[in-house]
Amino acid sequence: MKSRFVQWLRQHPVRAFFILLGIFIAAESLTIPFFSVSRLNKENPKETALMRQRIHEAENEGRELRIKQKWIPLSRVPKAVIDAVIVAEDGTFYTHSGIDWFEVQESIERNLDEGRAARGASTITQQLAKNLYLSTSKDPIRKLKELIITFLLEKDLTKARILELYLNLIEWGRGIFGIEAASQTYFGKSASSLTLDEAARLAAVIPSPLRHRPDVNSRYVMYRKRIVLARLSARNLDYQSPEQENTPSPPMKLYPQTEDAGQASDSTRISDTTEVSEDNNNGL
Repeated sequence: MKSRFVQWLRQHPVRAFFILLGIFIAAESLTIPFFSVSRLNKENPKETALMRQRIHEAENEGRELRIKQKWIPLSRVPKAVIDAVIVAEDGTFYTHSGIDWFEVQESIERNLDEGRAARGASTITQQLAKNLYLSTSKDPIRKLKELIITFLLEKDLTKARILELYLNLIEWGRGIFGIEAASQTYFGKSASSLTLDEAARLAAVIPSPLRHRPDVNSRYVMYRKRIVLARLSARNLDYQSPEQENTPSPPMKLYPQTEDAGQASDSTRISDTTEVSEDNNNGL
């Protein structure tokens, strides 16, 4: 029986390839949450695929990871926080249908010019899809599944709900997920009391939350914070430009040198030499 099957494969390689491809696609499609996305209208997820991935990574490193995440309704999140996150991560969030095709084109052109993944183009909805259901892998199959889930999210949820889920679930440090846990960890208060400066800092580290803390005056954080504030000012959102901003930055915090941002015991480097144009880890 086995020899006959092998013989058939040798006689019909093209047909066998497409049959195997069809089986693979069918199997992968079973992992797409076609029916569970709509439940997000009323249900707040207790954990995400990224949380499980980080726990698994920690176990492989022989340590325990405690997840910090606390839900806060979008109505209690200051407008400054919402605006800062949108201008930092997805300026056309309210007008696109899940994919910002202009950003995709710009990203492809820049990456081709530089010969590396220098710029990401993931929207807030795409980042949410990845965090909820997928992983940080960059393989083509994962990206295709991300696009399908993105369209499902946009079809079944309102923009406000997508933003609420995003703010409550994305990674903001080692074991830190969501704006409320991030605000309490880094600034010692609820997200409902965040200032414009703090909002810009939190938005600044979204691309690389495991390498940078928003409460540290690193070159990366200060550079990206000024970009966020400049974009807010340019959009006439009643915020001051960086040159006009009088809010003093918090004093530089120094912590033991480790690889991670997040909890004080797992904190960031004392000196920051990371390039300010580093890859977007949270959005790819």
